[in-house]
Amino acid sequence: MREDASGEASGEFPTLQQLGEFAVIDRLVAGRRQPPVVELGPGDDAAVVAARDGRVVMSTDMLVQDRHFRLDWSTPHDVGRKAIAQNAADIAAMGARCTALVVSFGAPTDTPAAQVSALVDGMWDEADRIGAGIVGGDLVRCPQWVVSVTVLGDLEGRAPVRRSGAKPGSVVAVAGDLGRSAAGYELWHNRIGGFDELRRRHLVPEPPYRQGVAAAAAGAQAMIDISDGLVADLRHVAQASAVGIDVSTAALAHDRAALAAAAGAVGADPWRWVLGGGEDHALVACFGAAVPPGWRVIGRVVDGPARVLIDGTEWGGYAGWQSFD
Repeated sequence: MREDASGEASGEFPTLQQLGEFAVIDRLVAGRRQPPVVELGPGDDAAVVAARDGRVVMSTDMLVQDRHFRLDWSTPHDVGRKAIAQNAADIAAMGARCTALVVSFGAPTDTPAAQVSALVDGMWDEADRIGAGIVGGDLVRCPQWVVSVTVLGDLEGRAPVRRSGAKPGSVVAVAGDLGRSAAGYELWHNRIGGFDELRRRHLVPEPPYRQGVAAAAAGAQAMIDISDGLVADLRHVAQASAVGIDVSTAALAHDRAALAAAAGAVGADPWRWVLGGGEDHALVACFGAAVPPGWRVIGRVVDGPARVLIDGTEWGGYAGWQSFD
């Protein structure tokens, strides 16, 4: 199917209603190559995925049009990549490797089938980056686009890295960038051009997938992916571990500097993005010993009460995303 740069299908191409559910599904699954862990892919009532560890790590997430993405900003391909990335990051944060994904998609009946093809292409592009397969799902009528993804992972014999293992005296380290997605959102929202990389990072995050396994192998005590914001997600770790976490702004100076020009254009404080901006899906973890390559120390674990400090003081600014705000 042919589509223009925005992802809009030409008028000559059919809609979901014109093609019908099963014809659309056939187009979306044909010719895809599954990883070896997938013993039986789409085509039967259920898929079969090997769980060689004997355990399965599982997570799910949902994206709703105009709440989590906008089709006047993102192409369908972008939305597909983002849907896979934010789910696979949860598996990485447990110290596991993503193996398979199940995707459900709802859309209006007049949605061009070419847009759905582009969405699925984006999903497969991101799944290929992490070596996972899309093994099934569902397609339904819906007033707006809704994408729901369930992801499976393999611990490969390791213990899961939970949020509850941080100990006083350990260091806090991050893999990946902070504040990029939040900066990109503000640039899009305020219709400010330029800053192409930041604008792009809001549409398609770049989680450091392999660093989750690396952290687990290095003995990470606790880990979480930064979906809601650094402070908000570290609070989850602090509460689960009954510890305090003290973050150093000096250690985050690189992130602030990368956002300074965009913050000036928007009239924002770059620290709000670094400390409170979500959807970068970087990983943050606590280590009792040396951190592995690709990680940088940004703070330390201290005795409770459970709280997050910034340079020794509780942060009073924006802390991160709330689903029902």
